Amino acid sequence: MGGIFGVASKENCTLDLFFGIDYHSHLGTRRGGMAVYNKEKGFDRAIHNIENSPFRTKFERDVDSLEGNLGIGCISDNEPQPLMVQSHLGSFAITTVGKINNMEQLIEHSYKNGCTHFLEMSGGSVNQTEMVASLINQKQTLVEGIQYAQELIDGSMTLLIMTPSGLYGARDLMGRTPLILGKKEGACCASFESFAFGNLGYDTLRELGPGEIVYITPDGAETLVQPKDKMKICSFLWVYYGYPTSTYEGVNVEEMRYKCGDMLARRDAEKVHPDIVAGVPDSGIAHAVGYANRSGIPFARPFIKYTPTWPRSFMPTQQSQRDLIARMKLIPVHELIRGKSLLLIDDSIVRGTQLRGTTDFLYHSGAKEVHIRPACPPLMYGCKYLNFSRSKSEMDLITRQVILKREGELHYEDKLEDYANPDSQNYKEMLEDIRQELHFTSLRYHRLDDMIESIGISPCKLCTYCWNGKD
Repeated sequence: MGGIFGVASKENCTLDLFFGIDYHSHLGTRRGGMAVYNKEKGFDRAIHNIENSPFRTKFERDVDSLEGNLGIGCISDNEPQPLMVQSHLGSFAITTVGKINNMEQLIEHSYKNGCTHFLEMSGGSVNQTEMVASLINQKQTLVEGIQYAQELIDGSMTLLIMTPSGLYGARDLMGRTPLILGKKEGACCASFESFAFGNLGYDTLRELGPGEIVYITPDGAETLVQPKDKMKICSFLWVYYGYPTSTYEGVNVEEMRYKCGDMLARRDAEKVHPDIVAGVPDSGIAHAVGYANRSGIPFARPFIKYTPTWPRSFMPTQQSQRDLIARMKLIPVHELIRGKSLLLIDDSIVRGTQLRGTTDFLYHSGAKEVHIRPACPPLMYGCKYLNFSRSKSEMDLITRQVILKREGELHYEDKLEDYANPDSQNYKEMLEDIRQELHFTSLRYHRLDDMIESIGISPCKLCTYCWNGKD
């Protein structure tokens, strides 16, 4: 995943930029970057690896050396950025968040249109932010270039561009990721997360619409391209990777999670009778609070996340390291586990290995029962719009593995729609197979219709591809 933040100010904006980016640290753990501009020194930037140290620690020295009244930056789980670009459109810096599925076609397209080479390589592939810059530079203006890039990209692309005179902000064509404007005296900002600028003195100005492009100066933001009517914002913003204090399309993340837990409890009425309800830290906790409030079953924390050294929710890329960290960062409270029936809510089940490990350690700690309630439906498809999961293949999904075993390689894809239907027999049997494989006492997922109701905006405005395969 990733997050972006930008500031245009009449004064030095480096501190606002630093803290604004830092408030996106929950969205990635690999790299961070800051770029600034001032009239005397021109463009300057800093990029650091943040896999073993948080953004704030890595960049605190750069705050003293970077100075400018314009700035953009990011937290990224992928390529180094922001990038500095010199082209026929002038000098600019660019940072992006999104996903490009048709990279090879775009590389070939760029070569045919005059691009001779790419300098930035990330993981053996072209840096996707450089690809966006290449596409932009194939047009005669930045605005035309942004539109051109977004139209050619299969996936999604939200971006910020910093020029010597101001910032350009563009939300992706379907609005899958947010971009929110903030304003205070003498400054204007653009942010992925709505909460990232409140403590800096900014008031929320508005949220960009799908495909909207704005030009940002210290005095405010001017719309250059009007928003489109159709939107497909990612539902996982609320379920999983959005920060609790964030609000997207008028819906707060924490409040949505309470509603989600409430609806899970309604579906469970009179079916299970656990002693306590708990959430897997951190994203499962609010869902569990909502469940406990509705059911009347006490909320408790039978294990605690060791935040001094494991403060962030994302994990390393290697599965062996992920499994080890999943064990190391959760400390059991044996007095709340021993002899108890536990109902545990996690945001989702991807592979299932971490949750199975958590369940096994609860049993080892003396739990009598462990009931699992994921806060979203079974994941059936890999996300092709955002990098919210580190899964490299759809066959990493526990649902796909179970369906393949049941149906065989020749037929399982034809049955996916039926397995995604919570009222079908195949769905019920798939859940039972998952329950047995992951050692749960019982398993009941959040239904898609209930999840959409928990969010509370029009279903046609939500992307639910990873659950039902529908764009």
